[in-house]
This record gives sequence, structure tokens and C-alpha cells, in this order.
Amino acid sequence: MSTRATAKKPAKAAADRHRTPAGPGQPRPSRHFAVVGAGIAGVACARTLVQAGHKVTLFERNDAAGGRMASVDTAFGRFDSGAQYFTVRDPRFALALENAPGVCKRWSANLVRVLDAHGRVAEAALPSLEPHWVAQPGMDSLVARWAAPLGNSLVTGTRVTNIEPDALDAKRWQLRTAGADDSQHVYSGFDAVLLAVPPAGARALLGEGKLSATLARKIEPVRIAPCWTLMIAFPQANQPNMSHLGPQWNAARSTHHRVAWLARESSKPGREPVERWTLQASATWSQEHLRDAPSRVEAKLLRAFAEITGIHATPAHAQAICWNEAQTQVPVGTTHLWDAKARIGIAGDWCTGHRVEDAFLSGLSLALDVI
Repeated sequence: MSTRATAKKPAKAAADRHRTPAGPGQPRPSRHFAVVGAGIAGVACARTLVQAGHKVTLFERNDAAGGRMASVDTAFGRFDSGAQYFTVRDPRFALALENAPGVCKRWSANLVRVLDAHGRVAEAALPSLEPHWVAQPGMDSLVARWAAPLGNSLVTGTRVTNIEPDALDAKRWQLRTAGADDSQHVYSGFDAVLLAVPPAGARALLGEGKLSATLARKIEPVRIAPCWTLMIAFPQANQPNMSHLGPQWNAARSTHHRVAWLARESSKPGREPVERWTLQASATWSQEHLRDAPSRVEAKLLRAFAEITGIHATPAHAQAICWNEAQTQVPVGTTHLWDAKARIGIAGDWCTGHRVEDAFLSGLSLALDVI
């Protein structure tokens, strides 16, 4: 195992000066924060801290930032495998989007509600529905744009396995990590650690309460349902002699016992024209079939898809993935959590809900609190 520190350890006097509170009217000294999780909450948190003059190291276990703002590339085009769209209600979120021009466009989803397994539609899209927005060419594009200014501060392909007191300065934290190649490293010198990961990951990194009994107690009641997602493609629908495949709507909330959401991916702005659909299973069905093999889930969801849409053709591509923590059932009830004594914080959409905007506001609020 190799050891790597992100910052040199200052002499004791320098360290004391670093932690001396600023007087009235004086700027606060710069601190070094570790942010774990580069979904939209983690990226929003990290950017806010950097803009305030602090140093940040942002850790992401996957190869790129995104979290559940995820997209999957296939030979038939891109699928949004996580968040399907977002809405904008808070002016702070609206302002942040304005600072990423050209990334997001309104999606004319033609949203309908499916009442039964036979696809009978009770109501068409209503003008009063709030606008649906998507990032292009995939939902992960928005997070990638916001993460870009962080540069080398974003460390990808790196899973944080343990948080512990710094070996050379007990008043700070160090993080043990594991890479995709099983390499192990230690990053040290952090004044605080901010967790922007799902509840299961937060509980594990808190040592089931050993690092902060306060935070562990507050997130213990949180419950998040899993979600099986099926991505399917019908390239034959784009042949000149073929008429439009399936229903005339592009998205639907379904009451089918297996399916909660359907979206025609090819109807989203900036997407490839090949006919592609994404299905998200209901929370109850996903929980009941959490341990099923992907092939079994694919077969069951394809049958439900045919029942709802009337599309009985065999797709050229079918892929099922499972999000173990997808839709918040019982939230924390506050935008974020911050234990100033332990110097550990928590952010995520699951603090207040499950919307994209919830994640952004949670990360922003945590950063402003610790600043």
C-alpha cells in the first residue's frame, strides 16, 4: 500500500495560525475539504467551497462525475439510466443553470398518465404542467459541465473506504481509498469531510455512528426504495417503410404494478433518432425483485412494456440495471446535516426528497453552512 498526502503538514505554529478564528471584518482562513461523491449534490458543494476560496478534493468511485444523473452509451444511442428530467422551482437553481448555457433544453414530453395494464390513457398532457428540462446529449452532461472547473481536484475511479483521524494531526481527517485496480492510497490533511453519497454509504463511512453519533441518529430513519431500469432500442422503427412505432406520447407515469415510468429517449432534445425507450419499475416491484437476475427482470419488464404501449416487437437492444437507492420514501427532513464538532457533513437529494433540484440545493446549503 502506498501513502499519498494531498498537502504537506505545516509546523505546529503554522497549523495553529491556520485554525485561528478570523476577527471581525477579516476573511476566514482557507481550509481543505474532502467531498465524497461527485453527483450533483457533491459537485454543487465542492464548487461553492472553491468559489469561497477553499481547497477541495472531490472523490468519485466511478470514472466520471454524475451520480444518478447518469447516461449509458450504446450502439443505438444514449439512454438516461437515472434521472429522466428535472424541473426548476428555486431561483438559486435557475441561476446556476443560466451559468451553464447551451447544456439544458426544455423537453416537450407529452406527458400522459396510464391507468391500467392495457395502456388506456386517462388524460393527455395539460398546459399547466411545469416545464420538463433535460441536459444534452445526456443528463450527465450538466454535472460534467459544473465539475469541469474543479480540474484535478476531482479524483475519479476512487472509492473512499474509511475516514479516520490524520496520522500526523489528530485535529484533521485522512481518507483511505481503493482504486479500480485494487490500489490503495491515503489522502490526508482535511479540515472537514462532507459526504454526498446515498444513506447506505454514509452510514458505512460514519462507522455506524463511531465518527458522529449525531449524524448516524439523524439518518437512521431514512428509507430509499430501489429501482430497476430497463433500456430498450428498436432501430427498425426508423426504417423508411416503417410508421411511427407505438403510442403518440413520449412519456408516461404508469399505474401498472411493474412499471412506474416510461420515456421515449429519442424524443429528448439533442438525442439520437433511433427509437429508444427507458422504463423505470415501481418501488414496490423493484423491492420484491431486488435479487433477481437482470435477464429475468428484462423479460418481465418487456412484457409490461408491451401491455402498456402495444409495442410487441423484439428490441435489438435490452439492458436492465438496478439502482439500489433511487427514490426517497422517508427523507431526513432538512436540506443537509452538519456536525461542527466532528467536522463531518452530509448532503444529498434524500435529505428532502428525490428531485434533481433537491440534490443541488442540499449540496449548496451544506457548503454555505460549513463556510
